[in-house]
Amino acid sequence: MARVAVVGAGMGGLAAAARLAKSGHEVTVYEQAAGHGGKLGTVQRDGFTFDTGPSLLTLPHVYRDLFAATGAPLDDLVEIVPVEPTCRYRFPDGSELDMPHAEQHVEAALTDAFGPEAARQWRAVLTDAERLWDLVGEPVLQNPLSGVGDLLRRSASVRDLMAIAPWRTLRGLGERRLSDPRLRMLLDRYATYSGSDPRRTPALMTVIPFIEQRFGGWYVHGGLRRLGDALYGRCVDLGVRFRFTATVTAVESGSGGVTGVRLRDGERQPADVVVSDVDAEHLYGNLLSDRRSHRPHRMLRKTQPSLSGFVLLLALQGKSPQPVHHRVSFPADYDAEFDSIFGRHPRPVPDPAIYVCAPDDPAVAPEGDEAWFVLVNAPRHGDVDWTTPGLADSYADRVLRVMADRGLDVRHRVRWRVVRTPADWARDTGAVGGSIYGSSSNGPRAALLRPANRAPVPGLFLVGGSAHPGGGLPLVAMSARIVARMIGPA
Repeated sequence: MARVAVVGAGMGGLAAAARLAKSGHEVTVYEQAAGHGGKLGTVQRDGFTFDTGPSLLTLPHVYRDLFAATGAPLDDLVEIVPVEPTCRYRFPDGSELDMPHAEQHVEAALTDAFGPEAARQWRAVLTDAERLWDLVGEPVLQNPLSGVGDLLRRSASVRDLMAIAPWRTLRGLGERRLSDPRLRMLLDRYATYSGSDPRRTPALMTVIPFIEQRFGGWYVHGGLRRLGDALYGRCVDLGVRFRFTATVTAVESGSGGVTGVRLRDGERQPADVVVSDVDAEHLYGNLLSDRRSHRPHRMLRKTQPSLSGFVLLLALQGKSPQPVHHRVSFPADYDAEFDSIFGRHPRPVPDPAIYVCAPDDPAVAPEGDEAWFVLVNAPRHGDVDWTTPGLADSYADRVLRVMADRGLDVRHRVRWRVVRTPADWARDTGAVGGSIYGSSSNGPRAALLRPANRAPVPGLFLVGGSAHPGGGLPLVAMSARIVARMIGPA
């Protein structure tokens, strides 16, 4: 039996803790916040409940496998329901597309919105993406990957590497394969799933829309936070100890590897194994003084951090006549958004793409009202000083005006609002600058070679969105499975 210290109670940390406890290890989770969940947060007030992190679940079988492996069927604990349509997209010309939940209906929806040729082109891109998924789904995403050598060994042939083609960008693929500018805009959006710029993100990311359409988009009744609550309960049942408001300030090590963690008050807790669910940049840059951590830290500093998010939580009076769970409204100039975030002079995006999650779920709002989560992509805190007096509220007003200009004017219905900036994400989750996904996928190395799950310091492992295989609810659970297999049973 190993003494395992898990740093961070995000979904990756919780998933690792559950698997390791089930394997017979003695597991303690140290979390700087007062509760669990990490970026899968929630805000409750006056009968309204808001998810403040992910609002769509893909690949739900990953969590069903996690709960089955740790002794409790997931569907006995939460109700997972399909989102139909998965998303309503509004384009700059005013046209709209309702993307169906069921894959077999996608082509008809695209034909109705854009015509048969556009539907054929999209199907061809997604058919190729299915081949990519076969290449990376099991060999790459669900196994350790510590460098280019591992990627080469897991590729069955040169033809496989040519199919992955990390030198091709998502934007370039769209320009070559999709003649309708609205479809190209739709494809570009999937770069933001990893906090990235489509002009620099490898075309491999076409697997994301493939996954969404093949496996569907899902919602947890009552909010996705209930998935985190169920996983926390699973950990407690398995004997995992939790220490909240316990900020880890150092991962300590000796010549043989990790020796434990040190807390802010100076307390030292010995451990045979440390699993880090904090931002890899924070781990290697601030928590470790071991010289063996210098190389991964240097590599991280060469990658571009992911974008952050600016969020409005809107408690709305009344109901929309035709409620839609997810909406995305695109700007006239999508490139200007990425220039504002990743360019030389970052600034809040003047005319952003706007994402709205408005669950038609009586569990999240008083009867007759609605709880809307509004997200726009934003530069990290530090690139922009989001604590500048008045900035957050003035930008919130701007976002509401942009929504109104695009046909979603809810200003007269707002009972109250909560504004969350990248500075809030940085403070509350420990993500450096409020980066949602740690490093971006801007460039082949960043996309395919995130920090390895096994650190160069023996006994130290990484899970969560900033480590391999990446961010998002399914991937962080995959990272926990990889780490649990590496550590092995007691």
